[in-house]
Amino acid sequence: MKPGNRRLIIISGLSGAGKTIALNTLEDLGFYCIDNLPISLLNVFARQISDSNIQAANEIAIGIDARNPECDIVDLPSLITGLKGQGLTIDLIFIEANDDVLTNRFSETRRKHPLSSNSVSLANAIKKERQIMEDLYEHADIRIDTSYTLMHELRDLVRKRIAMRPLSSLSIQFTSFGYKHGIPRDADFVFDARCLPNPYWQKDLRGLSGNDRPVIDFLSKQEQVSEMVKQIKQFLGYWIPQFEADNRSYLCVAVGCTGGHHRSVYIVEQLAEYFRGQGKPVIVSHRDI
Repeated sequence: MKPGNRRLIIISGLSGAGKTIALNTLEDLGFYCIDNLPISLLNVFARQISDSNIQAANEIAIGIDARNPECDIVDLPSLITGLKGQGLTIDLIFIEANDDVLTNRFSETRRKHPLSSNSVSLANAIKKERQIMEDLYEHADIRIDTSYTLMHELRDLVRKRIAMRPLSSLSIQFTSFGYKHGIPRDADFVFDARCLPNPYWQKDLRGLSGNDRPVIDFLSKQEQVSEMVKQIKQFLGYWIPQFEADNRSYLCVAVGCTGGHHRSVYIVEQLAEYFRGQGKPVIVSHRDI
């Protein structure tokens, strides 16, 4: 990467969702990281790192959170749009979790939420922060929901989805999930596999997953399963080029079944294998196994 064409990762999100872990992971991978850079200084910072005469790291990550003035946060998406024409490759990442998980994390660590006070409860602080950051969520290139993610899993997601993502290409994440645990909020497309024959009702398959050979053999023989996989491939085969033409950097495709153990896992693996064969950068995530 040429000095004048540097890559900037902006990590935003909700307090307690994992922004610090993401920044630390990128730093371990060689990124130059700055936490809580005031948005008002972003323009000046971007001009400096865009200058090929200035010695600076080619891969830079900064953390931005709700401690910035709300008006600056609202203006950030348009600011990023303006900066993309100045020789910078910029990705806006948004890291979040559901309210119950955030409440438990603050309670367990006994940390103070940055927006809470003697007159603002933790629950209200989380609600207020979500409202303030909603516009960044909508404009994010990559969204990561850490509600069901362990620390080592988040580090792996950051490494694969952010640090290792080929520049100027669309990376696709295929995620399996169980509807009884909720739909992933970061999904762009959601496919429902609950109408398909369920290995759960086969006693010898119940304790296995869609990655296990007996379940694979069972599902591969089901005509409905094969037809759904075929139609999803056709659907994505048409729409992925449209996202690429729109300069999207990331697409999350989620497939759900009841528990997220059998049908969704099998279909995700089938889709991942197919699109890898098409030369696409593919990431696989099985959220509920």
